Amino acid sequence: MTLPTALVRAVSARVDRAELTFLDRVPVDLPRAVAQHRAYVDLLAGLGHRVVHVAAADELPDGTFVEDTAVVVGELAVLTRPGAAGRRPELATVRATLAGLGVRTAALEAPARLDGGDVLQVAERVFVGLSGRTDHDGVAALRSLVAPLGRAVVPLPVHGCLHLKTGATALPDGTVLIDPDVLDPAPFADAGLPVLPVPEPAGANVLLSGDRVVVAASAPGTAELVRRRGHEVRTVDIGELEKLEAGLTCLSVLVPA
Repeated sequence: MTLPTALVRAVSARVDRAELTFLDRVPVDLPRAVAQHRAYVDLLAGLGHRVVHVAAADELPDGTFVEDTAVVVGELAVLTRPGAAGRRPELATVRATLAGLGVRTAALEAPARLDGGDVLQVAERVFVGLSGRTDHDGVAALRSLVAPLGRAVVPLPVHGCLHLKTGATALPDGTVLIDPDVLDPAPFADAGLPVLPVPEPAGANVLLSGDRVVVAASAPGTAELVRRRGHEVRTVDIGELEKLEAGLTCLSVLVPA
């Protein structure tokens, strides 16, 4: 199996000034955050992903959270328009990196607001969270680009967490892992998808590498739950970045090789 290329960006020296919505700001150990990010990148490479680094940018505190800048659907990469205006300068270097890889791109235009962390793809469905960062214009703009690709866009409200994928991601078999304390499982169940509550909030955000599942070290109960379902599990510690409302998917954009 050829795995997707993983786009990543180094941790900014100003990462402790990253946008926060639900968490109180606490000190971030920068050297530890850098080391944890390096371990994440090394894990992706070790799993067989080609890792491509977007240009480092210390002036962009949120730059390492590259997921929010692009949504890849099939062979198309949709450059988003982040809900936090201060994050929009991140797009130029992501666009250049995708162009360098020969990836076909399209861009959302004003007034659309959409963060990649609000987009969860399960089979042919594209669930989009209506959150503090993503609005109805963003959903409509994304739908116009991906409907011709045979994807059905399903909007759903997000109130208890930063992004949809903060509270829900899916296993390789389509089972949705969800934190029921922050998201209503009904939209997924109504779509015919099995739903599995997780024992830790961080366990709701897992990263897929082919049929393997990467789980945050802060969610050991979820890791065991996923193992019992027959999946190969890898864990990695991103605790310093979790202080900034980050999850595993936040730190990469997976692009078809």
